[in-house]
Amino acid sequence: MVKSEATADWREARRQSARAAIVVAAWALVHEEGLAALSLRDLARRAGITTPTVYAYFESKHAIYDAMFGQAAADFAAYVAEPYETDDPRAALLEGARRFVEFCTADVARYQLLFQHVIAGFEPSPEAYAPAVRALADTRELLALNGFTDPRQLDMWTALLNGLVDQQISNDPGGERWVRLIDDFVTMFCNHCQTPHRPRARQPGRSRTKGARR
Repeated sequence: MVKSEATADWREARRQSARAAIVVAAWALVHEEGLAALSLRDLARRAGITTPTVYAYFESKHAIYDAMFGQAAADFAAYVAEPYETDDPRAALLEGARRFVEFCTADVARYQLLFQHVIAGFEPSPEAYAPAVRALADTRELLALNGFTDPRQLDMWTALLNGLVDQQISNDPGGERWVRLIDDFVTMFCNHCQTPHRPRARQPGRSRTKGARR
């Protein structure tokens, strides 16, 4: 019985090791060819195995993407959850923004897989997506510490940061043109969220009908 369990453990460890090696090869390949260009034949060649062997460990290409997503999401969640060296909520929010932009711009393929949905028909499994959910919860908590609890403010925050990343990657890859704007954008966001916004009163005498004359 003990020998049988030991054999099962060894086989599972070997399986996990083989899967990990395939994922490493997949990342290397997409860094060279692009995320959407992943080919199982090229992947097998890069990993030093046959295509049928790839299928022995992953049932489909999407299963490989799922393993890659889970790994990337776990790395992202761990990175953004590292303790802040400040007790000031605004300073922590600024550092959180810098961490997000730094993580995303450091690896374009990883950013595309996590945030841009560039693989047609691919949806991460609940297990792979779970770290991303934790990271979003951490972001929501960071905003709440600054008094920002409206769901719209979370949407604004994520749109703001993803926009900065997209601009940096698209228009100044490897540079800092948009990275240098992080402080200004965080200040702009906080000032906007902390200012009461009331509906603007309609000016008297103006018609709501387009093109109408008084």
